[in-house]
Amino acid sequence: MKLSMRIRIARRRARLSQEALAINLGVTRSAVANWECADGVLPASARLARLAELTNVNFEWLATGRGNIDHAGNEENVPAIDGEMVYDERERRLLEVFRRMTERTRQETLMQCEAAVSAAAHREVRTR
Repeated sequence: MKLSMRIRIARRRARLSQEALAINLGVTRSAVANWECADGVLPASARLARLAELTNVNFEWLATGRGNIDHAGNEENVPAIDGEMVYDERERRLLEVFRRMTERTRQETLMQCEAAVSAAAHREVRTR
């Protein structure tokens, strides 16, 4: 996911208009709109840090897409697995949705996926 999209997500989660975010950051509304545009100019890292603070999201997630979106006082160091290389649009969508789930829903979904893979492997062994 591009930085422009992460900025938009953070702003919307904080229920801020582009105008309100701009006022809080000391920039124009068009600057915020430009940051949220896929081909737009990107904010300086100091502004990005302030944006993360204002929207209460994790700075690492906002800046790089790694880690959890939610800001926590004792942030965990969440490493990227294989540089989070996503080769398939479905895989990217699945990862994006998974990150928005609650912890309980993540666990349930993971168990269902593992069960489906296990069942498919058993079917494959029986058909050989």
